[in-house]
Amino acid sequence: MTAGESHGKALMGIISDFPSGVPIDSGFITGQLLRRQKGYGRGGRMSIEKDQADIISGISQGKTTGSPISFIIKNKDWENWKDSIEENLLTPRPGHADLTGFLKYHLNSIRDVIERSSARETATRVCVGSFAKNALKVLEIEVFSYVNRIGNVSLDGNLDLNNEKFLKSIEDSKVHCPDIKTSKKMMKAIDDARENGDSLGGSFKVIVSGLPRGLGSFTEWNNRLDARLAFAVMSIPAIKAFEIGEGFKSGSTSGLNFHDEIYYGMEKGFYRKTNRAGGIEGGMSNGEDIVLGAVMKPIPTTTKGMKTVNIESKEPSVSLKERSDVCAVPSAAIVGEAVVSIEILNAVQEKFGKDNIDEITCNLNNYKKYLEKI
Repeated sequence: MTAGESHGKALMGIISDFPSGVPIDSGFITGQLLRRQKGYGRGGRMSIEKDQADIISGISQGKTTGSPISFIIKNKDWENWKDSIEENLLTPRPGHADLTGFLKYHLNSIRDVIERSSARETATRVCVGSFAKNALKVLEIEVFSYVNRIGNVSLDGNLDLNNEKFLKSIEDSKVHCPDIKTSKKMMKAIDDARENGDSLGGSFKVIVSGLPRGLGSFTEWNNRLDARLAFAVMSIPAIKAFEIGEGFKSGSTSGLNFHDEIYYGMEKGFYRKTNRAGGIEGGMSNGEDIVLGAVMKPIPTTTKGMKTVNIESKEPSVSLKERSDVCAVPSAAIVGEAVVSIEILNAVQEKFGKDNIDEITCNLNNYKKYLEKI
């Protein structure tokens, strides 16, 4: 559960059912929060906030206790906004929650919608995802992301996802893209959008490696791992499309050309030479890397503004022009890592136990030995 507003005093989070015994590195959590704030195209807010989680409960002597974990992330910008936060705003932005939220909750100003629907809330989910990553690391499960499109600039060609240089090149890029030339083109596209008072969307990938077969289930619709990952990623503000593997291409090809054929080797066991399914079949992980894709729309807040209607007077107007990002796709990729990590840990705990990380590790290792014998 998360709480708090974009320009309120603080954001808050509570994590339940987290296993005990997980070593928590506060520096790692701060680093993940910083990754969300970075990225070419972010607005002036990022130079104000220095996100850091103040952990209130659930940690003792550097390890989780199994009790609910709670934390606070203070908003430094609160001091700059507290006197104007009550201002009535009546010009909703196309593409945002402003108008529908105003009508649904019988509000006096779209400001009350803006404050909670803002992507600022994702700082709390990155924090929760950081805890999940700490646990997954113990289990040798890795989650990472990269940007493959901003505007009309796309990353083409086959990528070696298991190359350490590949991972480093992602983190070195200001747009979270592993290719230097493509990164520069993406930054140029963002500069052009800024000069035109516009904004840009794009897309990113999230990869999960080290998962065993059999997480999730086909037995009930709400236990399907693909459905739960889709829900998690689509809950990120401004995400408008989601795919697993080569999902967007799957409708325009044949079964013989799409499905990943199965092989067997004495050392590997069952394996695939391709991964068009993105690591999930029948709602379950199949042992290959899970490959997820998401498309983010352009940010609705633009310096030029767009045609809208004043809610009170019903007269034509121009939408709210407020300090905002030009492009937040690199940050959305980091949030994608977080929400995927949360769902993967949930699936791991459902199969291998919830209480203690050592017990979970033992059960996971026994399951791997069972698979090796088949």
